[in-house]
Amino acid sequence: MGTPGEYFEKLGSKLTAEKAAALGAIYQFTIQGDNGGIWVVDLSKSSNWISQGASDTSECTITMSESDFMDLVEGRLAGPQAFMLGKLKIDGNMGLAMKLGSVLGG
Repeated sequence: MGTPGEYFEKLGSKLTAEKAAALGAIYQFTIQGDNGGIWVVDLSKSSNWISQGASDTSECTITMSESDFMDLVEGRLAGPQAFMLGKLKIDGNMGLAMKLGSVLGG
């Protein structure tokens, strides 16, 4: 298992302008734990989508523990299941959260 920071670094190199433009939203991920932190995935831009630190303009904020986040992005935990179990908290636009699978899958 990697860390959230490693995941977001890899995600930045896997995203495409087409994928970003398809969503065009700004997501903030608050990951709790020893290797946690706050990352912003800004798909409203044409490049440089990933940054570390909070955003005042995020439309959807996802909060998870580090272990649950890594389980989610590595396919061991489904997003809807994580939400129903209280392992994934969503603030903001719920519809944008439901579209995240196309982004997190890289």
